Amino acid sequence: MIEVRWHGRGGQGAVTSVELLAQAAIGVGKYAQGFPSFGPERRGAPVAAFSRIDDKKIKVRSGIYKPDVVVVLDSSLIGLVNVTDGLKPDGILIVNTVKPPQDIKKELSYNGTVATIDGTSIARQELGVPIANTTMIGALLKMTKVMELEKLKETVEHRFGRLAQKNLTAMKRAYEEIKISN
Repeated sequence: MIEVRWHGRGGQGAVTSVELLAQAAIGVGKYAQGFPSFGPERRGAPVAAFSRIDDKKIKVRSGIYKPDVVVVLDSSLIGLVNVTDGLKPDGILIVNTVKPPQDIKKELSYNGTVATIDGTSIARQELGVPIANTTMIGALLKMTKVMELEKLKETVEHRFGRLAQKNLTAMKRAYEEIKISN
Protein backbone atom coordinates (compact mmCIF):
# COMPACT_ATOMS: atom_id res chain seq x y z
CA MET A 1 0.00 0.00 0.00
CA ILE A 2 1.14 3.52 -0.74
CA GLU A 3 -0.04 6.38 1.47
CA VAL A 4 0.22 9.99 0.31
CA ARG A 5 -0.38 13.26 2.15
CA TRP A 6 -1.07 16.35 0.06
CA HIS A 7 -0.45 19.87 1.39
CA GLY A 8 -2.01 22.87 -0.29
CA ARG A 9 -4.14 25.89 0.32
CA GLY A 10 -7.90 26.04 0.08
CA GLY A 11 -8.81 26.43 -3.58
CA GLN A 12 -5.60 24.91 -4.98
CA GLY A 13 -7.19 21.55 -5.72
CA ALA A 14 -5.65 19.16 -3.20
CA VAL A 15 -9.03 17.50 -2.66
CA THR A 16 -9.61 17.26 -6.41
CA SER A 17 -6.21 15.59 -6.79
CA VAL A 18 -6.94 12.87 -4.26
CA GLU A 19 -10.37 12.25 -5.81
CA LEU A 20 -8.93 11.98 -9.34
CA LEU A 21 -6.16 9.67 -8.19
CA ALA A 22 -8.57 7.40 -6.28
CA GLN A 23 -11.03 7.22 -9.18
CA ALA A 24 -8.28 6.43 -11.67
CA ALA A 25 -6.78 3.75 -9.40
CA ILE A 26 -10.18 2.09 -8.97
CA GLY A 27 -10.65 2.32 -12.74
CA VAL A 28 -7.52 0.20 -13.29
CA GLY A 29 -8.55 -2.43 -10.76
CA LYS A 30 -6.77 -1.15 -7.67
CA TYR A 31 -8.27 -0.25 -4.33
CA ALA A 32 -8.11 3.37 -3.26
CA GLN A 33 -9.17 5.96 -0.74
CA GLY A 34 -9.05 9.71 -1.11
CA PHE A 35 -10.15 12.04 1.67
CA PRO A 36 -9.61 15.60 2.87
CA SER A 37 -8.79 16.83 6.34
CA PHE A 38 -10.11 20.29 6.92
CA GLY A 39 -12.39 22.17 9.21
CA PRO A 40 -13.66 25.70 8.76
CA GLU A 41 -10.79 26.66 6.42
CA ARG A 42 -11.32 29.27 3.79
CA ARG A 43 -9.76 29.87 0.40
CA GLY A 44 -6.02 30.27 0.88
CA ALA A 45 -5.84 28.56 4.28
CA PRO A 46 -3.56 25.50 4.62
CA VAL A 47 -5.34 22.20 3.94
CA ALA A 48 -4.30 18.57 3.79
CA ALA A 49 -5.74 15.70 1.80
CA PHE A 50 -4.83 12.03 1.73
CA SER A 51 -4.58 9.14 -0.73
CA ARG A 52 -4.21 5.41 -0.22
CA ILE A 53 -3.73 2.99 -3.11
CA ASP A 54 -3.19 -0.74 -2.98
CA ASP A 55 -3.57 -3.86 -5.09
CA LYS A 56 -5.65 -5.48 -2.35
CA LYS A 57 -8.61 -4.33 -0.30
CA ILE A 58 -7.78 -1.48 2.08
CA LYS A 59 -9.15 -2.21 5.52
CA VAL A 60 -7.67 0.71 7.42
CA ARG A 61 -10.01 3.67 7.89
CA SER A 62 -7.86 6.03 9.92
CA GLY A 63 -5.93 9.11 8.96
CA ILE A 64 -2.48 8.82 7.44
CA TYR A 65 0.17 9.54 10.03
CA LYS A 66 3.26 7.97 8.42
CA PRO A 67 2.97 8.73 4.71
CA ASP A 68 5.23 7.17 2.10
CA VAL A 69 4.95 10.33 0.00
CA VAL A 70 4.16 13.98 0.70
CA VAL A 71 3.13 16.29 -2.14
CA VAL A 72 3.37 20.04 -1.50
CA LEU A 73 1.24 22.07 -3.92
CA ASP A 74 2.42 25.43 -2.57
CA SER A 75 6.02 25.86 -1.41
CA SER A 76 5.02 28.86 0.74
CA LEU A 77 3.63 26.27 3.17
CA ILE A 78 7.18 25.13 3.98
CA GLY A 79 7.95 26.65 7.36
CA LEU A 80 4.28 27.36 7.99
CA VAL A 81 3.33 23.67 8.06
CA ASN A 82 5.65 20.81 9.01
CA VAL A 83 5.40 19.08 5.64
CA THR A 84 7.81 16.30 6.62
CA ASP A 85 5.92 15.43 9.82
CA GLY A 86 5.65 11.64 9.97
CA LEU A 87 7.15 11.19 6.49
CA LYS A 88 8.99 7.89 6.45
CA PRO A 89 12.81 8.22 6.49
CA ASP A 90 12.92 6.50 3.08
CA GLY A 91 9.88 8.44 1.86
CA ILE A 92 9.49 10.83 -1.03
CA LEU A 93 8.86 14.57 -0.75
CA ILE A 94 7.55 16.24 -3.93
CA VAL A 95 7.44 20.04 -3.91
CA ASN A 96 5.98 22.50 -6.40
CA THR A 97 8.85 24.99 -6.54
CA VAL A 98 11.46 26.54 -8.80
CA LYS A 99 14.15 25.54 -6.30
CA PRO A 100 16.32 22.50 -6.97
CA PRO A 101 15.66 19.42 -4.81
CA GLN A 102 18.99 19.84 -2.98
CA ASP A 103 17.89 23.25 -1.65
CA ILE A 104 14.61 21.85 -0.29
CA LYS A 105 16.42 18.88 1.19
CA LYS A 106 18.83 21.18 3.02
CA GLU A 107 16.10 23.64 4.07
CA LEU A 108 14.04 20.85 5.67
CA SER A 109 16.94 18.67 6.86
CA TYR A 110 15.22 15.72 5.21
CA ASN A 111 17.41 12.78 4.20
CA GLY A 112 14.90 10.91 2.04
CA THR A 113 14.22 11.47 -1.62
CA VAL A 114 13.21 15.01 -2.60
CA ALA A 115 11.80 15.90 -6.01
CA THR A 116 10.86 19.33 -7.29
CA ILE A 117 8.88 20.57 -10.25
CA ASP A 118 7.78 24.06 -11.23
CA GLY A 119 4.18 22.94 -11.41
CA THR A 120 2.82 26.46 -11.25
CA SER A 121 4.65 27.54 -14.41
CA ILE A 122 3.55 24.39 -16.21
CA ALA A 123 -0.05 25.00 -15.12
CA ARG A 124 0.10 28.63 -16.30
CA GLN A 125 1.51 27.59 -19.67
CA GLU A 126 -0.78 24.62 -20.28
CA LEU A 127 -3.98 25.59 -18.43
CA GLY A 128 -3.79 29.36 -18.33
CA VAL A 129 -4.15 29.37 -14.53
CA PRO A 130 -1.59 28.88 -11.72
CA ILE A 131 -3.39 25.87 -10.20
CA ALA A 132 -0.93 22.99 -10.25
CA ASN A 133 -2.92 20.17 -8.66
CA THR A 134 -3.28 18.01 -11.77
CA THR A 135 0.26 18.87 -12.79
CA MET A 136 1.50 17.48 -9.48
CA ILE A 137 -0.33 14.19 -10.11
CA GLY A 138 2.08 13.67 -13.01
CA ALA A 139 5.03 14.24 -10.66
CA LEU A 140 3.57 11.80 -8.13
CA LEU A 141 3.09 9.09 -10.76
CA LYS A 142 6.68 9.50 -11.96
CA MET A 143 8.03 9.13 -8.43
CA THR A 144 5.83 6.26 -7.27
CA LYS A 145 4.96 4.27 -10.41
CA VAL A 146 1.63 3.55 -8.66
CA MET A 147 -0.01 3.54 -12.12
CA GLU A 148 0.76 4.60 -15.65
CA LEU A 149 0.10 8.22 -16.53
CA GLU A 150 -2.15 7.19 -19.43
CA LYS A 151 -4.51 5.48 -16.96
CA LEU A 152 -5.75 8.89 -15.79
CA LYS A 153 -7.05 9.86 -19.22
CA GLU A 154 -10.63 8.65 -18.77
CA THR A 155 -10.95 10.03 -15.23
CA VAL A 156 -9.56 13.43 -16.24
CA GLU A 157 -11.80 13.55 -19.32
CA HIS A 158 -14.84 12.79 -17.18
CA ARG A 159 -13.92 15.46 -14.61
CA PHE A 160 -12.69 18.27 -16.87
CA GLY A 161 -14.47 17.73 -20.18
CA ARG A 162 -13.07 20.05 -22.84
CA LEU A 163 -10.20 21.07 -20.53
CA ALA A 164 -9.06 17.48 -20.05
CA GLN A 165 -6.34 17.47 -22.69
CA LYS A 166 -4.73 20.58 -21.21
CA ASN A 167 -4.64 18.89 -17.78
CA LEU A 168 -3.23 15.69 -19.27
CA THR A 169 -0.52 17.68 -21.06
CA ALA A 170 0.39 19.43 -17.80
CA MET A 171 0.61 16.06 -16.02
CA LYS A 172 2.83 14.64 -18.75
CA ARG A 173 5.16 17.63 -18.61
CA ALA A 174 5.56 17.28 -14.83
CA TYR A 175 6.18 13.55 -15.28
CA GLU A 176 8.96 14.34 -17.76
CA GLU A 177 10.45 17.49 -16.17
CA ILE A 178 10.63 16.55 -12.47
CA LYS A 179 14.03 16.96 -10.79
CA ILE A 180 15.09 14.32 -8.26
CA SER A 181 17.65 14.21 -5.47
CA ASN A 182 18.24 11.06 -3.41
